[in-house]
Amino acid sequence: MKILYGVVGEGMGHAMRSRVILEHLTREHDVEIMASGRATDFLRKRFAGVNGIHGLHMIYEENRVRLGHTLWSNILSGATGIPNNIISYFQLVDRFQPDVVISDFESWTYLYGKQKRLPVLSIDNMQIINRCLIPDDVIAGHRAEFEVTKAFIKSKLPFCDEYFITTFFEPPVRKENTRLFPPILRPEILAANRRPGEHLLVYTTGEGNEGLAKTLAATGLECRLYGMRRDLKDEQVEGNLRYRPFSEAGFIDDLASARAVIAGGGFTLMGEAVYLRKPMLAVPLGRQFEQVLNARYLAHEGYGQMAETLDDAQTIRAFLDAVPACEKRLASYSQDGNTEILGAIDGWLHAKK
Repeated sequence: MKILYGVVGEGMGHAMRSRVILEHLTREHDVEIMASGRATDFLRKRFAGVNGIHGLHMIYEENRVRLGHTLWSNILSGATGIPNNIISYFQLVDRFQPDVVISDFESWTYLYGKQKRLPVLSIDNMQIINRCLIPDDVIAGHRAEFEVTKAFIKSKLPFCDEYFITTFFEPPVRKENTRLFPPILRPEILAANRRPGEHLLVYTTGEGNEGLAKTLAATGLECRLYGMRRDLKDEQVEGNLRYRPFSEAGFIDDLASARAVIAGGGFTLMGEAVYLRKPMLAVPLGRQFEQVLNARYLAHEGYGQMAETLDDAQTIRAFLDAVPACEKRLASYSQDGNTEILGAIDGWLHAKK
């Protein structure tokens, strides 16, 4: 079967999830991949037939989405990117002629499928905001962001044949043709040597957060930091802080051996921490309701805590005091999400033959 597969490039979680699915699909099917942003290079290292296209991106500063900078940057890049997308789109129509479309929150492949009246399957974690019932206490204090995010997601990939949603929590499904699955885990996480440790793994997507560095230094605990100094070639040690250059193997080992994790509210790392049974303190990005949702459900399930900011060391100390209780809750967590969703995808494809 010929499958057109689209991957949005904002954040690497979509690419990591899609990598697992694509490794499965390419064993038996002819797959053409459309990707934007950082997802393009990530997938090109692993698959043939990856087409780079223009996609929306966000700009972060001080742990917040900078709406004005983001809008202007997308307008400037879109002026040249969108015509190239249209050219790639019609070249794909003429050349590949897929039987079905699978989209991980990517619009161009979805639009192609709808125009050609092909079956379209949505696979991502974002649709949970639109297609499930989110309790008022999860939304509280973020109603405006929730409504804007829900409207955007609702308009992003409407009227797909089915929606497969990955999640470590399970709110009630409110729309038909919607199924929930545990998070998809990359093989390196499945193979990780999970063990107890004493260090904190700290991951931030924004550089220059000196306030966080001071807070972490005040704890006196060993902290292994990723993302705060992105151009590092070698580790830099300043007291109890260890700034580390990115290494996938090194990061996963630090995660698997951590006492606990401090990071944003991104879904992928959170799902990995839950699977490895590592308590997490989540600090969602400002103006990112999806991250607020993840963090509040993390706390609701007892797998960690949420903080709006990390202004003082007491916030981290309070979290560390709660780590034993979180570990007790996490001890009962188990999943086989890859097997479940890959089997469901196979079933969906078989039904479309």
